[in-house]
Amino acid sequence: MATRKTSDTGPAKGSNPAPKGSNIPAEELKHYYREMLLIRRFEEKAGQLYGMGLIGGFCHLYIGQEAVVVGLEAAAEEGDKRVTSYRDHGHMLACGMDPKGVMAELTGREGGYSKGKGGSMHMFSKEKHFYGGHGIVGAQVPIGAGLAFADKYLENGRVTFAYFGDGAANQGQVYETYNMAQLWDLPVVFVIENNQYAMGTSVQRSTKSPSLWERGAAYGIEGEEVDGMDVLAVKEAGERAVAHCREGKGPYILEIKTYRYRGHSMSDPAKYRSREEVQKMREERDPIEQIRQVLLSGQHATEEDLKAIDKEIKEIVNESAEFSKESPEPALDELWTDIYAKEAPQEA
Repeated sequence: MATRKTSDTGPAKGSNPAPKGSNIPAEELKHYYREMLLIRRFEEKAGQLYGMGLIGGFCHLYIGQEAVVVGLEAAAEEGDKRVTSYRDHGHMLACGMDPKGVMAELTGREGGYSKGKGGSMHMFSKEKHFYGGHGIVGAQVPIGAGLAFADKYLENGRVTFAYFGDGAANQGQVYETYNMAQLWDLPVVFVIENNQYAMGTSVQRSTKSPSLWERGAAYGIEGEEVDGMDVLAVKEAGERAVAHCREGKGPYILEIKTYRYRGHSMSDPAKYRSREEVQKMREERDPIEQIRQVLLSGQHATEEDLKAIDKEIKEIVNESAEFSKESPEPALDELWTDIYAKEAPQEA
């Protein structure tokens, strides 16, 4: 079985590699910048609304991890599926769900994707092939394999991205799923979003393995470690993973090393790490700033171009917040809908 880290595929010693992003069209780079910025500004606004009491329950923000889902969505094709855990707003936006519908769901309004009944952790979009949003740690991983099983059965060439975190990587159901996925050659990419802290315990204190992706070796699953603060590196790794699955070679594991700037949820003061640590990551490794510098240094965009994108994104996010405030709360009888599937009429 072949396994590798992305560092194994870098330029040869003594070579003079081209500047990062120099061979990528300007519009593509600006797309990545725009998508990551949309997630960042949306999450900042969600944090504000939570502080105002307009969002209840749990709310887990994706700030700092934007390059992961934007990079992988760039490697996906129409019809591919995705399923994740409770830190899910970024995944929704990256796969094309309307910010208005997402924000309205966060505030429990009728205009939300799950009619205000799912909230932050439990909204879905069949049209965008987004299957949640799951509150139980690791529960989405076997669901992701199930989605991939259906696609293999249908022979439609689709791939499923099953996202989970470094904390969930220690759950037993993950390894049961690994075994079944490899046994049946399922087209599923297991994406470990390793943001270093699970809920509040550092990976060094909770996990003995030096890496998480290499655990797939016990089942014969290929994989690699990826720099999750670099959207271009994530896209390249995603393309390798997707090609592996589409070729019928079974599952693939991506351990994407990323970092969340905020606490585990809005109720977490994050006292288990220093402010200096977070600030250092913001200043030296921020994924949005990195792609911004690629755009500017490569003359793919001007400061004015990026300011225009910033303005556009702020307007979209503000509109989503206003929509969520104006959308009515669901009627009480909505509690009784979407509980059971309607039975199909029997043929005579």
